Amino acid sequence: MNINICQIESFLNTISGLIWGWPLIIFIIGTGVYFSLRLGLLSFSKLGLSLKYAVTESIHGGTGTGNISIFASLCTSLSATLGTGNIVGIAVAIVVGGPGSLFWLWVSSFFSLALKYAEGVLAIKYRKVEKNGNVSGGPMYYIRMGLNNAFLAKVFAFFGMMVALIGIGTIAQSNSIIVTLSSFGTSSIVTTIMLVIIVGMVTMGGLRRISTVAEKLVPLMTIFYIGAAILVLAANITRLPSILYSIVCSAFSPKSILGGGIGITATIAASVGASRGIFSHEAGLGSSAIAVAAAKTNSPGRQGLASMAGAFLSVVVCTMTGLVILIATDRSSPLEGAMLTSQAFSHGLGMPEVGKIIVGISIILFAFTTIIGWNYYGEQCVQFLFGHSAIVPYKILFIFFIAVGPFFRINAILSLADIVTGCMAIPNIIGLIGLRNAVLDETNIFFSNSKKQGG
Repeated sequence: MNINICQIESFLNTISGLIWGWPLIIFIIGTGVYFSLRLGLLSFSKLGLSLKYAVTESIHGGTGTGNISIFASLCTSLSATLGTGNIVGIAVAIVVGGPGSLFWLWVSSFFSLALKYAEGVLAIKYRKVEKNGNVSGGPMYYIRMGLNNAFLAKVFAFFGMMVALIGIGTIAQSNSIIVTLSSFGTSSIVTTIMLVIIVGMVTMGGLRRISTVAEKLVPLMTIFYIGAAILVLAANITRLPSILYSIVCSAFSPKSILGGGIGITATIAASVGASRGIFSHEAGLGSSAIAVAAAKTNSPGRQGLASMAGAFLSVVVCTMTGLVILIATDRSSPLEGAMLTSQAFSHGLGMPEVGKIIVGISIILFAFTTIIGWNYYGEQCVQFLFGHSAIVPYKILFIFFIAVGPFFRINAILSLADIVTGCMAIPNIIGLIGLRNAVLDETNIFFSNSKKQGG
C-alpha cells in the first residue's frame, strides 16, 4: 500500500480540522463565558488589579509554599505561551480570515481570560508538595485530586507530554529557529548543534534554571517586539482609525471589505480569530497551570489574577502583530506568515531590512523560550505518568526531537501539534467545569479577605 507524504499531511489536516472545529471552540469559549458571568466579568473589572499583581511581584516577590516566585512562574508560563504563533499565526489568521479575525480574537480572548484565572486558582488549590519540598501541579493534579478522576488526569498528562515532545515544544520551534537563522546565512548544522547545547544546559538545570532564563528573556523580548510595533503604529497613526473601522466592519460583513478578503465570510473570520486567540494565550488548554502551581503563594485567588495578566499580555502581542500587518501592508500581497509580518515592519518603518531583523530576532527568542517552557510542562506530565525515573529519558528524547526538527515537514508537524493540543484541552475543560464551585468559593474567600484587609 503506497501512502505518500502528501496523503499523510492531508489526513492530519482533516483530523486537525475535525478536532478544532466549532464544537471544541464553542466548548472552550462557552466555558469562558460561563466563568466570566459567574465571576462578575472579572476579566474586565479586575484587569487592573491583575496587572498590578504581576508588576508588584516582579519587585517584591512572593511568599508561601512553592519553588519559584509568582513573577518567575508568570514568566515561565509566558515563555511557553508567547511563541511564533503570536507573530506567524496572526499573519496566517489575517490572510485566511481577513481583518475581522482580529476582532473575534479580542472577543474570544475577553471571555477566555476568566479561564486563565480559573486555571490559576485550581493550580494553587490542588497541588502536591513532595517530601523534598518540590511542588507539582496543573490540570492532571486538580482533575485527580478535585474531581477524583485518575483516568481523565492521565489523559491530560499523556497528551501534554505529546504536545511537548512532538507538538509545540520541540520540532515546530527548532524548525522556526533554524529556518530564520538560515535566512541570515547561518549554517543549519551549526545552528542545530548550538541550539541543542543551549537547550540542554538550560533544561537540565530544572525549573529554577528555566524560570531564571525566562525571567530575563520574556520581559526583554516582549518589550522589544511591542516597542517595535508601537513605532510602526506611531509612524502610520493617521491610518489607524480606518484600520480599526475595517476590523469591526469585516467581522460582521458577509465578505471582507478589503481587497485580499474576497471569499472570506464572517463565519470564517470568527472561527479563525477565536481559534487563534485560544492558541495565543492557551486559556482553556491548561498548560500554563503547570508552571503556575510552582509559585510561592498560598492564595489561589491572587495567583489566578496574576495568571490572567499573562494571558492579557499575549493578546496584546497578537494585537500588535495584527495592527502592524493591517496598517503597513497591502492585503492583496501574496506573502504569508513570517514573510508578511517582516514586510509589514519594513514598510511601516520605511526601512527595507529592518523588518526582517525585528521579526527574525523575535521569532528566535519566542521560539527558544517556548522550547524551555514546554520542556518543563512535558517533564511534569511525564513525572505524573511514570514517576521521577522517567524524567532523564524524557529530557534526552526532548533534545533529540529538537535536533531532528529541521528535517521534518513543518506542515505535517503543525497539524499533529493541533491534534494533540486539542486532545489535551478537552479533559482540562471538563475539569474546569467540574470544579467550577471550587473556583467560585476561592474567589469569594479571596475578595472577602481583601476587603477586610482594606486591599
